[in-house]
Amino acid sequence: MSPNEAERLLAMTGSLRDHVMLSLGYGCGLRAGEIVRLKDGDIDSAQMIIRIVQSKGRKDRHVMLPPELLLSLREWWRVRPTRFDEGVPVGERWLFPGRRQGQHLTYRQLSRVFHASAAAARITKRVSLHTLRHSFGTDLLDKGIDIRYIQALLGHSKLDTTSRYTRVATGRIAAIDSPLKQLGSKYRRLKKKRRSPKAT
Repeated sequence: MSPNEAERLLAMTGSLRDHVMLSLGYGCGLRAGEIVRLKDGDIDSAQMIIRIVQSKGRKDRHVMLPPELLLSLREWWRVRPTRFDEGVPVGERWLFPGRRQGQHLTYRQLSRVFHASAAAARITKRVSLHTLRHSFGTDLLDKGIDIRYIQALLGHSKLDTTSRYTRVATGRIAAIDSPLKQLGSKYRRLKKKRRSPKAT
């Protein structure tokens, strides 16, 4: 998705909870399973990072915590359901609790949130929850962020996996103005003056 489409999607979320969850996907590059399994203790506001614990491949990693998202997370924490919190240490409480004791929101529930928001935003192209993560990586690449940093943020064990994002980013290369454009009419005159080499 383009940044404009992502902005429209986030604007059309049905609740604060939904807005925060989808913001974590687009703003931090989290996988769907990583979003629903977040706990209060994973949010480190002192260092402005989010700890992703035992994700794909049983690996831990850190991602950035944008200040805007931290404000939304704090707002959500004040209003999130607390009926299952009793006896659970604060740091171990799910950010997005499910409908049953000890369970977090499911991937399927999050997927429904995403598709409802995409439909409300009138995004007609084929998209999925993973599109948010893919857009995160592509947008960083377009901004000139070193691919090795993107690899670390996305939690890819191989750089080849991250390199797939370059194929999306290079699709925008045609829109970049060549230095020839600056020459304008001078370039056209140079073309006319050019002669074919004489036969020897």
